[in-house]
Amino acid sequence: MKKTKTAPFSVLLVFFLLLFCACCEDVEVDENKIGVLYVVHGGMKELKPQYMWEAAVHQFSYDYNHAIYNFIIWNPLFWNMVIDSDATEFAKRFLEMYAFGYERMGGTDPYPDIIEQRMIDLQTQLDNNTLGLTFVLDWAGYMAAEEPDHYPYPRFLYHIPNVLTTAFPPLMGFAGCRYCGEYEDNGTWEGCDPERYNVDGPIERLLKKGVSKIIAIDTTTGGVRFSKSFDVIEMSKKALEDWNDCHGTDIPFVWVNDPNDLMERSYPTEPKRWTASSDDPETDADVPLDAGNPIASDLDLALMLTEGIEASFSDSVSDNDTGVILFNHALHDYNEYFDPKIDDTLILNENIKALLVDRHPEINPENIIGAFGGIKEINEENGLEERIREQRGETYGYAWLYQSDKQFPDKPWGYRYWNACEYLIERGVKHIVIGFPQMIEDNNLNLIEVPNQFGKEIGIKTWAKYEEGDYTLYPDVGHPFADYWGVWVDDACEDSVTGEQLKCCFVMGGCPDNGTYADNGTYPPLRQTDPDRKRNDLDASLVFDMSAYGHLGYDPEMGAPDPSGPVQDQYTGTWDMYRPPNDDPRIANMLAKYVLNAVTNESE
Repeated sequence: MKKTKTAPFSVLLVFFLLLFCACCEDVEVDENKIGVLYVVHGGMKELKPQYMWEAAVHQFSYDYNHAIYNFIIWNPLFWNMVIDSDATEFAKRFLEMYAFGYERMGGTDPYPDIIEQRMIDLQTQLDNNTLGLTFVLDWAGYMAAEEPDHYPYPRFLYHIPNVLTTAFPPLMGFAGCRYCGEYEDNGTWEGCDPERYNVDGPIERLLKKGVSKIIAIDTTTGGVRFSKSFDVIEMSKKALEDWNDCHGTDIPFVWVNDPNDLMERSYPTEPKRWTASSDDPETDADVPLDAGNPIASDLDLALMLTEGIEASFSDSVSDNDTGVILFNHALHDYNEYFDPKIDDTLILNENIKALLVDRHPEINPENIIGAFGGIKEINEENGLEERIREQRGETYGYAWLYQSDKQFPDKPWGYRYWNACEYLIERGVKHIVIGFPQMIEDNNLNLIEVPNQFGKEIGIKTWAKYEEGDYTLYPDVGHPFADYWGVWVDDACEDSVTGEQLKCCFVMGGCPDNGTYADNGTYPPLRQTDPDRKRNDLDASLVFDMSAYGHLGYDPEMGAPDPSGPVQDQYTGTWDMYRPPNDDPRIANMLAKYVLNAVTNESE
């Protein structure tokens, strides 16, 4: 039998020693030097296909049960499938939606600049500490699309996870993440570095500066605990664990927003590598909810958010005739097993409501309510859980309370946003302010998506700034509104009789029967997805016309609405979006306070 030729043991020993030494260069730890990791959502200042690819990869890299994790991120054969619109309707939806949004915002998203200024303010506050400590700051983004070195652990993407090489050896030539658009229609991405993930991330940078501990503080969604934040924290801990193993150190890590580690302690235990894409776990860690999030409970934060709501009150409408909707983002389904995001959100909502009532004695507390977006539902006609028009064709998360059996919050916080609008209209309010407490920075979501969602319900001419426009936020056209909301859908509709592909009718009330519209101008277009398949993101029947006075209270079967004034039971008042604190230095003051508290508590 022929023997396999192997390298001498001494050669292998030298190789591993060199590898170990290269990885584990000595770093002197300074007990008076503290690392601060600021955790944010992340995004992209400019919209580029590469950045969309990075964002998608980052998102799915935390879920090791997802097909994109297992078969695409480290598989060169499939790298182009991440944003290939022919292969992924999900990507096409977001590419089209963001293309519209960035155009409305003047080409750039203000979010990254706001975060940059906040980092400067936070550093200034921490430098003024009286504890004799030196603070070193860095930031990590859940989706650090245009700055891969701020993904919490870049080399995790550059190297193939051991579990994949063990489970699928050698499946179709796995390789570290080095894609630069070679297989995209427009060719290689300009300026792309295939080695961009072979770099230190925020944790390694902090550690190489000799920090003795790392304090993480998070405003991914306004400071409430959230599975996205948890993903960043866990990936950061992995980077720290690998460093500690390599250097023989024991650098501690503290997450300010979850000081009792509730999310980690309450994480499902079986199967061992459970994630939300696995559906219900076999065994859940039954840990009671604590009130341990100091950021969500902070009254200074609630005050800043309250002031942002007040900034959008109407000078011509009394407080008594004003309504407030606190709209919020929710969860991925099944994350309620360990994620207290909705419970934290309700604490924040209650604090804002208390401040509004205290500062505006004439406001009716019953006119201050909360709302969430739509979710997929069972279509009774085919038994499939899918996007349906009654839920506005959206899936903005599942607002289930912590460790509940899919329990939606009770009223006044548990409305869908269109029901919230309807409730306030029926109460006779004349001005509605849409708050968004989880968004404390301007970005595409609160500047474009949410205004369009509310605009389709209660109108675009009712927007308080409609007449004069807002050319600061929307430089070119002065407003955020699309002609129809669903700008990402396919606009070719199949005639139900002839099968001919015609332009869809997106005009509320229907379109003229001039031979150019399917189904004689039916609005909304008839379902285009096969009835026995889930209705997809791009189905034209999910579109909503952005009419002058909105869909609520109007019957499209009565014909086209009147653009000059509300008819039937359409809303007759005005509405506006709240203004987030953005680069208000008080945000940095608050963050610094809790970082210093965390350091003090750790040393006691």
